[in-house]
Amino acid sequence: MELYEATPVGDAVGAVIVIQEAFGVNDHIRDVTRRFADAGYHAVAPALFHRAGGGEAAYGDMEAVMKLFGGMSDDGFLMDVDVTLEHLAAAGFEPAQTGIVGFCMGGRVTFLVAARRALGAAVGFYGGGIVETGRLPFPALVDEVATLKTPWLGLFGDLDTGIPVKQVERLREALDADAPVEHEIVRYPDAQHGFHCDARPDAFNAEAAADGWARTIAWLREHLAE
Repeated sequence: MELYEATPVGDAVGAVIVIQEAFGVNDHIRDVTRRFADAGYHAVAPALFHRAGGGEAAYGDMEAVMKLFGGMSDDGFLMDVDVTLEHLAAAGFEPAQTGIVGFCMGGRVTFLVAARRALGAAVGFYGGGIVETGRLPFPALVDEVATLKTPWLGLFGDLDTGIPVKQVERLREALDADAPVEHEIVRYPDAQHGFHCDARPDAFNAEAAADGWARTIAWLREHLAE
């Protein structure tokens, strides 16, 4: 599995695993990984499409995307995250010092990891398929709320047609009722799916992206062990 890596100048304040969108570890995800390094984190982005031969797809090319999902599963996602954690451990970062941040498909993966692994913090940007199975072939995860092991922050746009507001509110209700760890849901009224991706002018929302990024950094600062 390939791993894109970016490190800060000077000592890192922690580590961050960046989980890709459904389009792969592309220029945007590599740029986001570098942004975390600029914020002081040892940041890595594992290329999760390796089971289908690797690569990436152009934004909007769902036919290419579906081909890249060959052989992928939740067990595979966890295996890849575990190997990435081993890589970071070799660099001196324990799980409690490590956060995971994902976008689109990666937003769902951060919830999966938060439910099955104990890390310092997790953040999901517009992660679909958590409350109900979405376009991608993975099961819903809302029933795992009660087993969350990692503090989780979820960021959603109200105009996201793939993740209706009613699903976001169902997730909030489930978290508030049963989650044993700190959690937060934030909604952006004027944002759609992909609002953080400045490589997609049709979806990018500068105000929501800036607020989401600030909240992400604050969540990591609050929850990662020193």
